[in-house]
Amino acid sequence: MRALVAALLLAFASAAFAQAEEVAHPDARVEARLKELGEELRCLVCQNQTIADSAAPLAQDLRNEIRAQIAAGRSDAEIRAYMVERYGDFVLYKPPFKASTALLWVGPFALLALGLGILAAVLARRRAVPAPPAPDADAERAKIAALLESDRAPPGASKG
Repeated sequence: MRALVAALLLAFASAAFAQAEEVAHPDARVEARLKELGEELRCLVCQNQTIADSAAPLAQDLRNEIRAQIAAGRSDAEIRAYMVERYGDFVLYKPPFKASTALLWVGPFALLALGLGILAAVLARRRAVPAPPAPDADAERAKIAALLESDRAPPGASKG
C-alpha cells in the first residue's frame, strides 16, 4: 500500500515539475526590455492578449526565449524579426501595413463605409416614398353612416 501511495505522489510531483517554469532574470533592465517587447507580441494561444499579459504555457516559453535572446545580446529589432520569421506577422500585436495585412487595416473602415452607405440608401428611400393621401373625412363619415343605417334595416329588407 505504501508503495502505491509513494508511486502516486511521485507521479504527481513529476507532472508538476515537468511543466515549463518561467525563469525571471535577476537584471531589472532585461525584465524591462522583456516587458516592452512582450507588449508588442501577441500570445498565439490567447490571441487577444500580449505575451506579457498571458499566463499560457506558450507565452511563458516565448518570454523565456526573449530573455535568452536578450542575454545573447540581440537587439529588439532582431528579436522581433526572429519572432515574425518563426510565427509570421500574426505574432505582432500591431502588424505592419503590407499586401498580406491590408485587409486587417482597411477592413474595419470599409465595413463602416458600407454600413453608412446602406443607412443613407434606406433613409433616402424612405423620404422618396410619398405619403398616402389623407382620406376625405366627410366622405368617410358618409360611408360609415350608410353602413350603420344598412345594418339597422328591419329583417327581410333588402340591403345594399
